[in-house]
Amino acid sequence: MRRVLVLFATSVLLWALIAQLNHALTDLRVYLWCGSLFVLYAALMLPLGAGFAVSLLGGLLCDASAPVAFGTHTLLFATAHAVIFHLRDNLPREDTVGRIVIALLANLGLFLVFSFIQIGRSPAPAAVWPSLLADLVGSQVFVVLVAPWFFALQHHALLLARAERPTLA
Repeated sequence: MRRVLVLFATSVLLWALIAQLNHALTDLRVYLWCGSLFVLYAALMLPLGAGFAVSLLGGLLCDASAPVAFGTHTLLFATAHAVIFHLRDNLPREDTVGRIVIALLANLGLFLVFSFIQIGRSPAPAAVWPSLLADLVGSQVFVVLVAPWFFALQHHALLLARAERPTLA
């Protein structure tokens, strides 16, 4: 249970950081979406139950502040968690570069699914795609820049809370 609470606390920190950054970027009309970061560490490193709980809580957190149908993020994060968890034995989970690549692919998939779900609510769906492309590029760049820090934050938060044993590098 301690792992779930610690990783949820780091997710709250990430959520607040992204919210503040998106607020600062409103004049540029760019929106950063980094759903994969809420799921990836839990899906790659934790047992199924604890990791799934972290992903669900992250989805609920994102749903609470988003102008979408409640449960959209939760369902997407749960699906992403299940896919990544199922594939994790074949993925480079201990390597930071490998985690970043997985985060980029997961973020791309989540962004596209989320966009297709929400595009129908737009009065002019075709006119939204250039903006979505800019958001996707910005989000992917942000994931590359923030992912190493966030993975280290999660790992060190677990160590500080004595929810994980230190590993020798």
